[in-house]
Amino acid sequence: MKQLALDIGLPAGPTLVNFLANRNGQALQCLQEGLRREGRAQAPVYLWGSQGCGKSHLLRATVLALQQQGARVGWMDAESGSPGAFDDGWDAVAMDDVQRYDATLQQAAFNWFVNATHPQAGSARWVLAAGALPPADLPLRDDLRSRLGWGQVFQLQPLDEAGCRQVLRQQASERGIALPDEVLDYMLARFARDMGSLAQMLQALDQFALQAQRAVTIPLVRAMLNEALDVAELA
Repeated sequence: MKQLALDIGLPAGPTLVNFLANRNGQALQCLQEGLRREGRAQAPVYLWGSQGCGKSHLLRATVLALQQQGARVGWMDAESGSPGAFDDGWDAVAMDDVQRYDATLQQAAFNWFVNATHPQAGSARWVLAAGALPPADLPLRDDLRSRLGWGQVFQLQPLDEAGCRQVLRQQASERGIALPDEVLDYMLARFARDMGSLAQMLQALDQFALQAQRAVTIPLVRAMLNEALDVAELA
């Protein structure tokens, strides 16, 4: 399997509606129930699993849903730099890719967690977090690692091939792309099958097809890959 390296992110605007739950129904239901509650005084939620299993999708989708309800949410990820102290105006906090946090981010995450669950003013805030490992195995300071395992912990399972096909067709349809079966077969046979990589591939293919003003075909996929290889060799 090839891991396509492209400097692009996942498609913007993940939602709980366009998340294909499959074996991850309990995690999805927990987040949906949390969004329906009045106030955020509920147990923290930690999502973990391998790359492309959907943990960041669910985390970002829940944050977006909270914001659409009028809530203010503190966000932290491994690229946050110096995220600052907890804000009493927040209604919830979300922390992604926690296994990659350096000492500065770990200190900030601990501060956020403690102030969210035991605030000086108002009721407790909802804490949402995601990482690649179960809480006990995270390479973090002990006090933060233990707190991430306090609440509801869900291991997310990656999609099987049928699920990957369904999600790719849905994302292609949202982009207005006609994605032939042979192109899907080609992508699934030759590239990493986690949804993060496949979604990146689809986004790159959409952009390349628009620039080339060509339909999405196997020759177009090959042309895009050849161009990416040429750029990599020149770098």
